[in-house]
Amino acid sequence: MKVKTILVSQPEPKAENSPYQKIVDAEKIKIDFRPFIHVEGVDAKEVRQQKIDLSHYTAVIFTSRNSIDHYFRMAEEMRFKVPDTMRYFCQSEAVAFYLQKYVVYRKRKIYVGKIDFPDLAPLFKKYKEEKFLLPSSDVLKPEVPQTLDALKLNWTRGIFYRTVMSDLSDLRDVYYDILVFFSPAGIESLKKNFPDFEQNNTRIAVFGNTTMEAAKRENLRIDIKAPTPEAPSMTMALHNYIKEVNKLK
Repeated sequence: MKVKTILVSQPEPKAENSPYQKIVDAEKIKIDFRPFIHVEGVDAKEVRQQKIDLSHYTAVIFTSRNSIDHYFRMAEEMRFKVPDTMRYFCQSEAVAFYLQKYVVYRKRKIYVGKIDFPDLAPLFKKYKEEKFLLPSSDVLKPEVPQTLDALKLNWTRGIFYRTVMSDLSDLRDVYYDILVFFSPAGIESLKKNFPDFEQNNTRIAVFGNTTMEAAKRENLRIDIKAPTPEAPSMTMALHNYIKEVNKLK
């Protein structure tokens, strides 16, 4: 069946020339965006209950943009002036680039991984004497604590925000040819909002192995996967699939 409509379970990209827009222009289809999950920050009282004092740490580990936002939000709420000597360890270039929202990049000690969290291991080994804080949500990939523990670092996890399922009840009678997911939480939100969901002709696109496994556990048929050698990004995987099925008569 041809693809005419896609729902991406993330916020709409702010960039005008996003890869999704290029698909819309090239294939004349409709792409909507709707976050299936969102994050809510916890307050300073709850962080204190976790026995976390921001002044006790000499380094911060950031795995996402959310972790950056909520660390600096918490610093403001606790009236903690982040010292210029603080070291920042960022999982990827995209995360490190976002840090510029809060600090003067060239004047700070910023260490950047490649893509996956274990890629930071050589940098952690170089600074093993630091006291690390990991601001995170209540949902954390197992590879993060496994990596830090294996290196025997002095680190503490702080839950600064929570992942919450969005209310999607207004989509109950709306149908899309493809649903796109980027996390297990997105799959969980689909099933929570629509417990009687039947896939039928709806195609499911998943990014990453953990999302794929979550979809399989819910007995969903996976039609599009990324990243792959042929399609390292979700937009590339979608475009390849659409070009193939839409040219079929």
